[in-house]
Amino acid sequence: MKLVESQGDSVRQDGKLGKIVNVNLKSTKSKSGFSIVVGLIFLFLLLYFAAIAYPLFWMVINSFKTTAAIFNDSWGLPKEWLFSNYTTAWEQGVSSYFMNSLIITGGTCLLTVLVSALCAYGLTRFQIKGGKFLLLFVSAGLMFSPQSSLIPLYELVQKLGIFDTYWALILTFTAYRIPLTVLLIRSFFLSIPKELEESAYLDGANSFKVFTKIFMPMSRPILFTGVILTAYYAWNEFLFSILFIQTEDVKPITSGLLVFKGALSTNWGVLMAGLVISAIPLIAIFLMMQKYFVRGLAEGSVKG
Repeated sequence: MKLVESQGDSVRQDGKLGKIVNVNLKSTKSKSGFSIVVGLIFLFLLLYFAAIAYPLFWMVINSFKTTAAIFNDSWGLPKEWLFSNYTTAWEQGVSSYFMNSLIITGGTCLLTVLVSALCAYGLTRFQIKGGKFLLLFVSAGLMFSPQSSLIPLYELVQKLGIFDTYWALILTFTAYRIPLTVLLIRSFFLSIPKELEESAYLDGANSFKVFTKIFMPMSRPILFTGVILTAYYAWNEFLFSILFIQTEDVKPITSGLLVFKGALSTNWGVLMAGLVISAIPLIAIFLMMQKYFVRGLAEGSVKG
């Protein structure tokens, strides 16, 4: 009997060892498969980064060359680094174009985020009759292309008397960025507990104080996300800039750089330097607000 029991125990132990080995083999296979997938994703992201970064690197390198050097060897490093290209570009008008873009982009970001936050607060915290229709009406703005409304916008800007002014671009950019910004901020406001709002009302606060003292400080990530997305659009927009602005003193940097490109002669080194200068603010803003941007997109997409 003892011999039979010992044989049975050994069979059970062998079975357990077999199960453990099978589990280890499966885990090893799953880890190897996971590592292959991660490697492929990393390779794809690396190639994607190279496809985006290399043209920027090419632009920066050529901004230190003469026009002749660019055409003779556009892919090589400059033999003589001409830092004077940046000084020339800045003195020939990039400084004024740069300041105009800062004014237009700053005004657009401030107005867009403020109006969108107020609109999102009203849609999420007040039982408005027809609130769902208002939300759909705001969301419908995402379906309209700016290019399809050029003629009506041009006439409207003329009649408002803001043609060839900063407001022609600020109001236009704000109108087209409000729908997306409202949806982002509204999604974030829905995640804020109502208990905070109710306790503030019990302490004697009104709706405006609740908005400014509770919602706005808690919503910094999504507000910075809206600022980044709006700044990217307003800084790089080109079509409205050449249609609504004619005076050189008011032109932003996107349309102002066309002055550097002549019909017969163009100093491509100086033009490249101007393009590099125009790209620096957006890169700096994104690097400074990167953590808020990622956090805002993640938290603002939880509820709809």
